[in-house]
Amino acid sequence: MAVTLKEVAERAGVSRSAVSRAFTDGASVSGKMRRRVEKAAQELGYSPNALASSLTTGRTKLIGLVSNNFKNPFFLSAFDLFTSGLQDRGLRPLLVNLTGDQGPEESVQMLRQYSVDGVIVASSTVPPSFAASFEKADIPVVFAFARYKDSTNANLVGIDNVAAGAFAARTLIERGYKHIGFLGGPENAVSTSDRFQGFAAEMAAHPELKFSHAYSDEYSFAAGRTAMLGLLDSGQHAEVYFGADDVISIGALSAMQSRGMKVPEDIGILGLNDMEMAGWENINLTTIRQPIRQITSAAVDLMVSQLETPDRYPEARLFPCTLIERGTLRKGPNA
Repeated sequence: MAVTLKEVAERAGVSRSAVSRAFTDGASVSGKMRRRVEKAAQELGYSPNALASSLTTGRTKLIGLVSNNFKNPFFLSAFDLFTSGLQDRGLRPLLVNLTGDQGPEESVQMLRQYSVDGVIVASSTVPPSFAASFEKADIPVVFAFARYKDSTNANLVGIDNVAAGAFAARTLIERGYKHIGFLGGPENAVSTSDRFQGFAAEMAAHPELKFSHAYSDEYSFAAGRTAMLGLLDSGQHAEVYFGADDVISIGALSAMQSRGMKVPEDIGILGLNDMEMAGWENINLTTIRQPIRQITSAAVDLMVSQLETPDRYPEARLFPCTLIERGTLRKGPNA
């Protein structure tokens, strides 16, 4: 049988309300009383009921951790960092799988049913309409790995995807490639369109180079492999591709190897994210690092700030990307 609050009160020689206050953040209770109650609770092996305390405080400390990227290993690493980061701040993550058919209104309604105090949306493909829906519902929300431009009413943390696309194009141009390709995720995903925008703008400044582009059906290994097989079998493939996500790039790399092509001698591939798998010896993907630890930490900080100061002005925190040199591109001019 679980130890009850009444038993702790009797052991400590105080009222049940005193025990309740001792385990309620911000409640009025002296330090001496709190230590007395905690000592009795420890002796009896008592743990306060988090759900019961929420009835008193009006706060569940539940934070919805929402995503629709469960096929992408990068986001599995992000969830690991998010959950540990939230727990370290005394919050409780509630993982929610946002399917492609789940609209913003349905998602808000579902999260309200769980009485979450706030929401972190960890996705690069959720449409901007979600920000408006959460704002209307008055639920504190932070968008991580999402679009930041034209989103002045939302808290966002991530990278500038347009700048990342331009950085990728410059990297490939500097390596001396003459036919450069872009291989994105779903064409309607904001991360894909923003990365393509930056990439295409940089390529437009070099009309002497050949530029082509293609898309994958989703951010997954299988989709990247299928898209690259189609490009290779068409006989019109580029010399090098910016696979605008590591998981797509690794799928594309598998396709290249299946067709007997040597990488980077016959064809090159550049990824984005620098997920753990990209550094495995049998993959060795040259990629652009998205600083996942800084992004997840900043997202948790913004969530805590919103809970403490609900009327604070929304902000965007952007982090720079860096090139991680491995073995899927030819060497640069300064190598």
